[in-house]
Amino acid sequence: MWPAAVRRSYLFVPGNRPDRFDKACATRAHGVIVDLEDAVPPSDKQNAREALRRWLQPGKPVFVRVNAVDTEWFADDLASCAQPGVAGVLLPKAERVEDVDRVARTCDGLPVLPLVETAVGLWNAVSIAQAHGVQALLFGSLDFQADTGISDDDLLYARSHLVVASRVAGIAAPIDGVTQAFDDPELLRRDCCRSRQLGFGGKACIHPNQVDVVNTAFAPSADEIDWAQRVVAAFEQSSGRAVQLDGRMIDRPVLLKAQAMLAERLDTLASK
Repeated sequence: MWPAAVRRSYLFVPGNRPDRFDKACATRAHGVIVDLEDAVPPSDKQNAREALRRWLQPGKPVFVRVNAVDTEWFADDLASCAQPGVAGVLLPKAERVEDVDRVARTCDGLPVLPLVETAVGLWNAVSIAQAHGVQALLFGSLDFQADTGISDDDLLYARSHLVVASRVAGIAAPIDGVTQAFDDPELLRRDCCRSRQLGFGGKACIHPNQVDVVNTAFAPSADEIDWAQRVVAAFEQSSGRAVQLDGRMIDRPVLLKAQAMLAERLDTLASK
């Protein structure tokens, strides 16, 4: 299992397609999410849950997106997660701390990843992020658009709020929502670049073709690593004083950014 610090790509796979579970795990996705919610029609919910139970294996831990708290399937979905092979639980339509707590209590020890998909969820994002067991927030951008009537390119406030809420709570950087076009790598790169610049740590994927693009886009580039190394070297030579580099004056905040980038690179190399 990849360390949380380098989980950049989360690949959804429909819960009613057990034939795809192993294929999803064979990709370079840092997390595989078996989806019992949106990808599964009501008539197939129970079959999907049973298929997941039969397939689960400790050697291939997966995250599970259960159905929402107010649905008839939630309790049984949650009970299915309390067994070996589940790496964490995605809670859709997360709006209340008590719902997150219920997941954490039922699946004791498993990370909880609340999906912020509504205006209410965004309003309560700090409290949700601080709830017991929460590892990271996911942005359900498509559902959020439907709830608020805001287009994806105008969700700057929502995305920034999730980044700040995660930082305040001391959890991992949030994961951005999916890009629907799975055959447009340039659009995906643009979306990833925007998310990373805003402070997101990764992105959800709906197709294996998206995984490598996401992993590359969220990893420090060779140019960024070179810059970070030169920043650290410049500070060492200046005995920690502010110093000029590439025509710019850089001080301690810039050093901290460079050190974080180099640490991220080391985490990535260590996990391979």
